[in-house]
Amino acid sequence: MSNAASTSSDYSQFRQTFFAESAEMLADMESKLERLTAHGLDREELDAVFRCVHSIKAGAGMFNYARLVDFAHGFEALLDRMRDGRMQIDTTVANLIIRAADVLSELVSAAQSERAVPTDVGVAVSEELSHLLSLGLSTSGLESGSDGPETPPLRRVEIRFSPRPGLLRHANEPLLVIRELGGLGEMTTVCDTSRLPGLETIDVEETYFAWTFELTTEASDSTIGEVFEFVADDAEISLTTLETFSSEPDDMAEDEAFGLWLEPSEVPSATVEVSATQLDAGSQPLHPLAPMPTKSASLSSIRVDLFRVDRLVNMVGELVISQAMLRQELSQLTHKTIDGLEALDTLTRDLQDCVMAIRMQPVRSVFARMPRLVREVASKLGKHVRLTMIGEQTELDKTVIEELADPLTHMIRNSVDHGIEMPDTRLAKGKSAEGSITLSAAHVGSNILIHLEDDGAGLNRERLYNKAVEKGVIAEGTKLSDEEIVDLIFAPGFSTAAFVSDVSGRGVGMDVVRRNIMKIGGRIQVSSVEGKGTRFTLIIPLTLAVLDGMLISVGAEKYILPLTSIIESFRPLPSQIRVLAGGGRVAHIRGDYVRLIALNRLFDVDSAIDDPTKGLIVLTETADGTRIGIVVDELIGQQQVVIKSLQQNYTPVLGISGATILGDGNVALILDIEQLGEIKEQNA
Repeated sequence: MSNAASTSSDYSQFRQTFFAESAEMLADMESKLERLTAHGLDREELDAVFRCVHSIKAGAGMFNYARLVDFAHGFEALLDRMRDGRMQIDTTVANLIIRAADVLSELVSAAQSERAVPTDVGVAVSEELSHLLSLGLSTSGLESGSDGPETPPLRRVEIRFSPRPGLLRHANEPLLVIRELGGLGEMTTVCDTSRLPGLETIDVEETYFAWTFELTTEASDSTIGEVFEFVADDAEISLTTLETFSSEPDDMAEDEAFGLWLEPSEVPSATVEVSATQLDAGSQPLHPLAPMPTKSASLSSIRVDLFRVDRLVNMVGELVISQAMLRQELSQLTHKTIDGLEALDTLTRDLQDCVMAIRMQPVRSVFARMPRLVREVASKLGKHVRLTMIGEQTELDKTVIEELADPLTHMIRNSVDHGIEMPDTRLAKGKSAEGSITLSAAHVGSNILIHLEDDGAGLNRERLYNKAVEKGVIAEGTKLSDEEIVDLIFAPGFSTAAFVSDVSGRGVGMDVVRRNIMKIGGRIQVSSVEGKGTRFTLIIPLTLAVLDGMLISVGAEKYILPLTSIIESFRPLPSQIRVLAGGGRVAHIRGDYVRLIALNRLFDVDSAIDDPTKGLIVLTETADGTRIGIVVDELIGQQQVVIKSLQQNYTPVLGISGATILGDGNVALILDIEQLGEIKEQNA
């Protein structure tokens, strides 16, 4: 590979890393800013937000995203004044910070997609930032509770910056560092070219220059240190205060320098003004850079391309299939061989668990977006809404989490817009003026259940029915149960909104939500009590890759039942079976009647046992607690299977969630207990 091609590849990789890290930092910053309007930020949180903005600015500078750099610089300056106590947080400042974070996110997104941003984006916020900085406002609200230190004294410092030869190879650009440093005050620069070799031996990817700066500034050591944060590992840096233009003592806390500068005793005092003729890099060795403690936190994790993780998951899946085939072929061999095979089973399962864990992420990344959404929509509508989130640490497959964002966003908007009443209406009903929305997540078996519940008006079934007739969704006079009427909200283009707003009611509604949830193998249920509120339940598979199941046979066909849904299996007595008037059957089990589903009739399977008393009943339970009995011929055994989607090649089949390849090479269909539980009647 040529040097040009290698450099281009490295640039592309560094650029991808920058945007991946920026997305993480923006998400972290957003979660911290959600607490800003409620109780303010403590010093640690404010430092974290500042570092996010500073890191994005520094990275953007390396890729010459000038507009992003300029905006981040103003944002960073505001945060820096808050950190050193020269400015504190009130409602106006807090709202400006949140709006600035939104603009920063928009500029990062535009840079990543290489699209032009309208010239007016961020202009108003930038002007407010500049105005606020020029006034030097000082309001109340920072959690420290102190009046804040006085403005740092003006001083003249000497900074020596000597990059190591490999600095450029790590996508660092010293000229950008110099430009940023110059923004802190008045600066003179002297460049040392003593390490520059002859023209014939110059390597364009190496750094040969060193610099000495004299900077007159009010910036603290920590602020100056942050300029060099990204080059600290690839350079030797020292700082010396030459002169202070104030009688105030320098009470800078030692830890504010983030470990960048050396101890005063280690830095030689500069008593002579540096000039171009006096600079001698050989006679003035630079002190090594002290390690930055903020780096240590990143050592416990690495960034892995999702394509590689997916490939690893697929390979483990194939390993599971191959192992099942091997077990079937070797089932007649000696006990010693079987013991070895069982050890292989254990290792394969452990490997699979570890690989699947790599893809798991907390739902917090999606949940964190919702408080701001609720606040913005409620403010626009003149409502008071409190959002409570539970189970943010619940983990789910990364792909599933990414697909959840849009459906949840739409549901939250609907809940605030259509669910929660106006304050005066709530008071008239005897409710508090503030509406309540609860968003929760929890593991239930092999699924994640996400509940979205509000204490609003609930669904007006009469209004739903009339609207459906008006839109032609159903014919007038059609008889529907309460559940079927509620289910009308999922009809394409259906909306009960009286008018189209910029919040919801645009005709892109719950049908899209349901379709997106079904794409990831999930389902959505809704229950509502008029006047009390509405509850949506999303039933999402924990992972899209593997499943612990029970292999069953029905005639010549084999099916997989999810193991987590099975309660027990048994052969009933004739006295336990009852035939209903409609032809369906139930089993009397310990005082309860459980509906039976005969798979041979549902899927038209020949030569299967039809009489439950001659076969088996597998008692299962759905996520909402509904129990159903599955009539099967026999249980073959427990098996872990790799899920293969049928959606790309076949139309959806009621009661089937996917397929898998068995050890003998045959295909078995995976039963969807949740869908089977929704079957109302069956002639079984």
